[in-house]
Amino acid sequence: MAGKVVDALSVSFSEYDFIEGDDEQPRTVVSASNLRIPRIDPSVLKLRHRIGRGPFGDVWLATYHRSTNEYDHQYHEVAIKMLHPVKQDDMRTLLDKFDDLYSKCQGVNNICSFQGISIIGGKICIVMKFYEGSIGDKMTRLKGGKLPLPNILRYGINLAQGILELHLQGILVLNLKPFNFLLNETDQAVLGDIGIPYLLLGIQLPSSDMTHRLGTPNYMAPEQWQPEIRGPISFETDSWGFACSIVEMLTGIVPWHGKSADEIYDLVVRKQEKPLIPSGLPPAVEKVLLGCFEYDFRSRPLMKDILHVFKSSENGGEDDGRWTDLGSTIVSDRKHSTTGYTEWFLSKDHLLVGDTVRSRKPSNSCKPENMDVPEGNVVGVDYSTDRDGFVLVKIHGIHDPLRVSVSTLERVTFGLAAGDWVRLKEEDKRHSPVGILHYIDRDGNVAVGFIGLETLWKGSSSQFQMAETCCIGQFVKLKSNVLSPRFAWPRKRGGMWATGKICWILPNGCLVVKFPGRLTFGEELGDFLADPAEVEVVSFKNCPGVVKKYQHLEDFHWAVRPLLIALGLFTAMKMGSFVGKRIGRSKAKRQSSVIHNDVQHMDHAGSGNPAWLPPPVANILFGEGAAR
Repeated sequence: MAGKVVDALSVSFSEYDFIEGDDEQPRTVVSASNLRIPRIDPSVLKLRHRIGRGPFGDVWLATYHRSTNEYDHQYHEVAIKMLHPVKQDDMRTLLDKFDDLYSKCQGVNNICSFQGISIIGGKICIVMKFYEGSIGDKMTRLKGGKLPLPNILRYGINLAQGILELHLQGILVLNLKPFNFLLNETDQAVLGDIGIPYLLLGIQLPSSDMTHRLGTPNYMAPEQWQPEIRGPISFETDSWGFACSIVEMLTGIVPWHGKSADEIYDLVVRKQEKPLIPSGLPPAVEKVLLGCFEYDFRSRPLMKDILHVFKSSENGGEDDGRWTDLGSTIVSDRKHSTTGYTEWFLSKDHLLVGDTVRSRKPSNSCKPENMDVPEGNVVGVDYSTDRDGFVLVKIHGIHDPLRVSVSTLERVTFGLAAGDWVRLKEEDKRHSPVGILHYIDRDGNVAVGFIGLETLWKGSSSQFQMAETCCIGQFVKLKSNVLSPRFAWPRKRGGMWATGKICWILPNGCLVVKFPGRLTFGEELGDFLADPAEVEVVSFKNCPGVVKKYQHLEDFHWAVRPLLIALGLFTAMKMGSFVGKRIGRSKAKRQSSVIHNDVQHMDHAGSGNPAWLPPPVANILFGEGAAR
C-alpha cells in the first residue's frame, strides 16, 4: 500500500527532500528551497485507525517508521491530522504557510509538538506527537461531564499561556474547544490545533459552507462567520472560543447544544445571543468570561487579561481560594449591553507623557456630548490612586494642567484615533475604501478593518484621509451613482432606493440596516448590510421641499402612510359632518324665518276672517258647511 502511495505522490513531492533522522526529532536536509518544516516520506507512515474528526479534516493514529541504518529500526506512534483536499494550485501556498507557522512556533510553550508534514492521497497531513487524551476525553469519563474549578483554572492558565505566545507571533488559533486541548504526561494542557483555520484563509475549500466560517460552529465568535463581511477576525476572536471552552468545562454542556450550524448562526450573529454562564464563580472569573462574549470583539479582553485573571483566581485573590460548589448552581442569562465602553476596551492603550489626547466620544455617537479636552498634551501620568488612572493634560489657553481620568480620553496620533472612520487615498477593488481604524501606534503604523478583508489591514497613516462618520440611528440610502451595490438593498415603489436606519455597525465598518418604513411578513428578511462607501445620510435638513420631507417621514415607520390616510379620511368625514350641520342649520333658520313672516302677514291681513284657514279646518271649527 505504501508503495502505491509513493508512486501516486512522486510528482507532488518531486521538489522536496525527505528525511530519515536518528535523533528524537526528525532533521531536515537543507534544500534549495530552504524548507523549514520537515517533509516526511509517506512510505514511512502507516495509518492505523481514525481517532477524531473535525471541520477541517480527520485525525489518525499512525506508526512512524524510522531507521538509522539497515539494522536499527524504530517505530513510534504519532497522530496525523489529515486535512481536507485543496486545489493543486493552493497546495504550495498552504505548504509555505506551514513553513512559516513551524518557524514561528519554535520555542512556544504549551502547544503540541510538530514532527513534520507529508502528503497522503493528495491530502496534506500534519504529523504530530501522539497524546493519550484530551480535556474533552477526560470530561466524558466524569459524572455530569464537569471539571472541578481548580482544575479548570489550572488548565486555563496552561492554554492561555500557549495562546498568548502564539498571538505574540501573529498566529490566531480560531478552533479552541476541549477536544483540541490535549493532556501531556504531567496532566498539563497543550493546544492540539495551532492555527489551522488561520492558515486556510484565502484557500479554496471543497465545501461552500467552509468558505463562510472558520472554526467549529458551537465555539465560533460572530466575526468568524463570513469574516470578510462581518469581521475582521483578530486576537480577541480567540477570547470567545476560549470562554466557550471554559463554560463547557464548568457545566458539562456544549455551547448551543443540539443546535444546527444555521441555528447557531441565527442566535450568535443575528440575534446577538451569548452562551450561558453558571453562577457561583469568583467575581473576576465571571467578569472576564462575560467580557469574552461581547459582540464587538474590540470590547473583549485580550489573552493577557484572561491569563492575569486566571492566575489571580488560582492563587486565591479576592476570594481567598474558597470556591462555590458549581454543581448546585443554575445557569442564568445575561443580556448583551450595547452602551458605553467596556473595561477591556479602555485598557488596550496606555497613555504616556507627550501623547496628544482629546475627550473620548460616547460609544456609537457622531458628536461628543462633552468636550472637556478638545485637544491637549499629557504632561503627567498617575496610575497609583485609581485603577483606571489619571493624567495631567496641558490645554492651550489654560494655565494649569487638568487632572483627567484616563477612561475619558483617547490618544490622537497624526490626527487619528482608534475608532475614527478613514478612507484610503488609493482605492483597492478587493475591498471597500472606507473602514474603521482599530489601532495606530506612535509611529503612525495603523490597523484598519475593511469590508472584503478577513483580517486587519496594516499600513501607514499617510495612506488615509478622514471619512464621513456613520452612527447608529442615522438614516441612510444608496448614493444615486451606485448601480450595483455590494449587498442587496430594497427599493421603494417606482424603483427608487429605499431609506433605512442603521441599527448596528460591525468592526469593519459594515452597516447593519433596518427598514422601519417597510412592512415585512413572516421569514422575510428585516435587516440588510451596507458598504459605508456606497451610502449617504438622509435627514430632514438635506431633504429639499415638502414632498421629500414627507417621503423621509414615511421612512420612520411603515404605519406613517396608512395613519396619515386614516387621519385624512377621519378629518374629511368630520369636516363633512360639520359643514353639513352648518348648512342644515342655515336652511332651517331661513325656512323658519319665511314661515314666521308669512304668518305675521296673514295675521295682520285677515284678522277676524277665517277664510285664511284651510277649508276643511274652517268647516270643522265654524260649521259653515253644516249650516248649508
